[in-house]
Amino acid sequence: MRRVCVTGIGVVSPIGIGKERFWKALKEGKSGVKLIDKFDTSEMKSKIAAEVRDFKPMSYFNRKEVRMYDRFTQFAVVAANEAIKDSKVDFKDSKAGVIVGSGIGGVETLENELEKAFKNGWRHVSPYMIPRMIPNMSSAVISERYHIHGPSFCVTSACATSLNAIASGYDFIRNGMLDFAVVGGAEASIVPLAIAAFGNMKALSTRNDEPERASRPFDKNRDGFVMGEGSGILILEELEHAIRRGAKCYCEIKGYGDTTDAYHLVAPEPDGTYAALAMKISMERANIIPKDVDYINAHATGTPVGDIAETRAIKSALGKRAYEIPINSTKSMIGHLLGAAGAVEMIASIMALEEGIVHPTINLENSDSECDLDYVPGKAKKVEVRNFLCNSFGFGGHNVSVLAGKVET
Repeated sequence: MRRVCVTGIGVVSPIGIGKERFWKALKEGKSGVKLIDKFDTSEMKSKIAAEVRDFKPMSYFNRKEVRMYDRFTQFAVVAANEAIKDSKVDFKDSKAGVIVGSGIGGVETLENELEKAFKNGWRHVSPYMIPRMIPNMSSAVISERYHIHGPSFCVTSACATSLNAIASGYDFIRNGMLDFAVVGGAEASIVPLAIAAFGNMKALSTRNDEPERASRPFDKNRDGFVMGEGSGILILEELEHAIRRGAKCYCEIKGYGDTTDAYHLVAPEPDGTYAALAMKISMERANIIPKDVDYINAHATGTPVGDIAETRAIKSALGKRAYEIPINSTKSMIGHLLGAAGAVEMIASIMALEEGIVHPTINLENSDSECDLDYVPGKAKKVEVRNFLCNSFGFGGHNVSVLAGKVET
């Protein structure tokens, strides 16, 4: 079977656009969470979010494109532009595909058009509504802009979406169907409808008086996740192809595991049985044993039950090794990017491998007796990372764990 490496990365995040700004802020432990100021939150239970505040669409798109593309698609295109430039790839005459997912898609467009319809009548609904809203548009627009004619589609598996997209691209390349895959996810759900819905189901933190301290995975006083937005895009490439063209290989994707709890629509299986199985499968496929795993980027949203279930899963999958390696939560700084979370956190993990530094989990101030592993509280840590696991778990019981590491010849 062919081997797969990462040759380009691009990110749009609440703490910076571009991998350099993003990684610098992560190492420094900077939070992107603030009070929401783009709409009235007076009736909302949660009034905070991690917005991409420095994103100016007209810096990247013309007026027609801004009208055509929902914010989530705009994020995906900007991240893809960066990843493709980073990879120095030319897709002409190449076997390439695009698999970019979204958990929700253009919910901002849906909300805006419904408001217009209820206020002014159905004749005022935009003809652009459907292409703006449907979640496959990120893949479609990226394919169109770069003339990529291979498989192009959207993966949607809630918060596991973008790791599923990475896994799909990996399989296409491994099986010889593609040489390149543009993969990842994008989300832009900081809108009244979504904040109200997640808030009313008591999933969001209500620490409204301390926004930057609200996202606190593994902390005893965690009270839910903080909504984030953005995009992470990776260029996957067949290893020998990358070597022949002199591309930089950030890491090799060595395996993944994909399971389903089949337990509850929104709650994880309490013992983390099938999340653990996803990690075990990823290690088995990569021919890696627990002692060779040096770091885990956890799903770790900051919900009371979710963080405990993941801790149990990690212990089950790695045994005593679980107590010896650093585990962190990127969401402590950027919030939960839903369908984009896994790809953005994969990029954070790749940067950790490249630089030998694991970013901190911020706001972890009070230990939870049931979360008793090394979560890198407060301050970045130097770690030699050979191989890492990146976890994403989604509503519906979807579990994905990707194992990647240094390219070994």
